[in-house]
Amino acid sequence: MITLTSGAAAELVRIQQQQSSTTAGLRLAIERGGCAGLQYAMRMGEAASGDTIVEHPSGARLYVAADSVDFLRGSEIDYSDSLSDAGFKISNPNAARSCGCGTSFEPTSDISPSLPEGQPCES
Repeated sequence: MITLTSGAAAELVRIQQQQSSTTAGLRLAIERGGCAGLQYAMRMGEAASGDTIVEHPSGARLYVAADSVDFLRGSEIDYSDSLSDAGFKISNPNAARSCGCGTSFEPTSDISPSLPEGQPCES
């Protein structure tokens, strides 16, 4: 399904410890929008009904929106702490191309479930 690198898991555990909820995790979804047609949406929060739950041995929790699973199957999430580009990064084998901002992509296949509209890409 989706994997977390040790760096992403460590950062996620750090953020989870700052949350007041013991069940908070990184919720990942795909929305229509951005420069390439679809974009990643990430936020810390609770799992929604139907989410796929990915738990790392470190205790890091990832919640994947039900309508986004097919777009993210086989993906790896890493965390970069570089000075100019810090944040969670997604390596998605289902992306034919990505835009310059790194948050928008065009899928390799014609998977087209109903997805919510997102915000335009800011590159």
